[in-house]
Amino acid sequence: MAVSKEVRDLIRKFAIKNAVDYGKADLGSVLGKVISQAKGIPVPELKKETEAVIKEVNKMKKQDLEKEYKPFEKEFEERARETAEKTAKPKMEIEGAVAGKVFTRYPPEPGGYMTIGNAKQCILSDELAKMYNGQIFLYFDDTNPEKSRQEYVDGIKRDTAWLGVKFGREYYASDYVEKEYDAGRKLIQQGNAYVCLCSSEQIKSDRFEKKECKHRKQEPAENLKLFESMLKGAYDEGQALVRLKGDMSSENATLRDPAIFRIKKAEHYRQGKKYIVWPTYHINTPIVDNMNGVTDVIRGKEYEIFDESYKLVLKFLGMKPPRLHYQAMLQIKGGLTAHKRELRKLMKEGALKSWDDPRLLTVMAMRRRGIQPEAIRSFIMRFGFSRTESIVPLDMLLAENKKLIDPIAKHLFFVSEPVKVKVEGVGQFDAKLKLHPAEKSGFREYKTGNVFYISGQDAAEIHKTEINVRLKDLMDIRFRITDGTTFLAEKAEENPKGKIIQWVPESDKLECTVLVPGPIFDEKGDFDPNSMKIISGYVEGYAKNLKEHDIVQFERFGYCILDDKKKMQFIFISK
Repeated sequence: MAVSKEVRDLIRKFAIKNAVDYGKADLGSVLGKVISQAKGIPVPELKKETEAVIKEVNKMKKQDLEKEYKPFEKEFEERARETAEKTAKPKMEIEGAVAGKVFTRYPPEPGGYMTIGNAKQCILSDELAKMYNGQIFLYFDDTNPEKSRQEYVDGIKRDTAWLGVKFGREYYASDYVEKEYDAGRKLIQQGNAYVCLCSSEQIKSDRFEKKECKHRKQEPAENLKLFESMLKGAYDEGQALVRLKGDMSSENATLRDPAIFRIKKAEHYRQGKKYIVWPTYHINTPIVDNMNGVTDVIRGKEYEIFDESYKLVLKFLGMKPPRLHYQAMLQIKGGLTAHKRELRKLMKEGALKSWDDPRLLTVMAMRRRGIQPEAIRSFIMRFGFSRTESIVPLDMLLAENKKLIDPIAKHLFFVSEPVKVKVEGVGQFDAKLKLHPAEKSGFREYKTGNVFYISGQDAAEIHKTEINVRLKDLMDIRFRITDGTTFLAEKAEENPKGKIIQWVPESDKLECTVLVPGPIFDEKGDFDPNSMKIISGYVEGYAKNLKEHDIVQFERFGYCILDDKKKMQFIFISK
């Protein structure tokens, strides 16, 4: 059976979408979507055609992919939004959960600052606890002395407080090391763990080949002796580690005898040089969860492969596992949710100067940019506990934010690339302008002369001979001529249909700049050094009354937050 053009176009559309999202189209992902929509066509035929289309698509350049994707971009974004909202389960019901006895936790590794992806896990855990009148705990997973720093602990605590999360308890994995040593000894004595002295290359090779380590059959007494030697410093980093006896034949590679203790001799920010043998995630997290009575754990679904080892440790130790829940990773179009390791690299290279750079979606950057914590929570809860992967536009978050800032943002005039306008034949004007059109929040008042500034863009659109425009809430004027630097004009009769433009009086103007953040990565996936635009201009004098972090609406420009009053520097939030 020949595949119709309609079906082939459908295949190509899904292949283009898959390639745009992940760099290359994947047969399994594309074929699954095609089968669900192309009913009645034999799967072998669909597979053959899909393979052919994917081969073509994967040869395309990135710019050509994005160009072909453009016509149906909105279709996919709307479909992803609808699917996520339908599967979000904001009133998630948990079998066996008892009101007042649901305890969740947020487990950051203090090796970087909090991002919106981290915030999703935290907020969902908080919301789940609230549904059952329970509590959320703050658990610092700080058993990697090379990465963990007090700076990040302080930042995470500051960010979670700003997000409105109230923790019932705070604890640190590094405070449980002695108890985990005891658990490790128990696992060794049971014959469920052993000390491995193989090189990292050998361990990797054995895992790949599903081959058991030669140390796996050592007697518990020998393993216990080796473990105590590790604790006393008899080995250097990489020379010895303790491995859990999982299943070396498992298709799940994480179950192939994962490491549960390894040697790290770096000084720890909290414990100093007290320990040189540190527990890994595989033993640390399940034990600390159990010891703190955690009943429900929310994780990114990419952690689902660790389920078996997580539960196996608890089974060997006779501990009850919590309920595990999974949600999709939050991906925002434009690479703004880059992994922390990518951001650290950009910081090290000097391409980014700080973690609160408004181009980023760290929590501290969003705060600096004027995004409200309530907007972040509302945005995250639109997707809720959905496991549907999707890449959503930043505009969805900014739209939630706009709902909150629009009623409170004072309205001011800002003119970029200002051009001088002199209105001949008029004297002083009293200007009284509302601070907000919908609220009785007062006025800003000026005594103006006959010289004003308008934006360069408005000036460029004005005809050089005669055109009527309205200086908003002041007067109508008719432009006559320009001498190259100054537009000459005269007062005109009111014209309700005339173009309305913003203005700033020469007598009461302030120089200012507006930072306009954009996507930090270009079409090739490289850092874009031009992703932060700086727009200079004048803002009206009322801006002297603003405090840092006040949010205003520059009319016909957008919402902005005062970032630095001394420099009169604003950051653009959204339209």
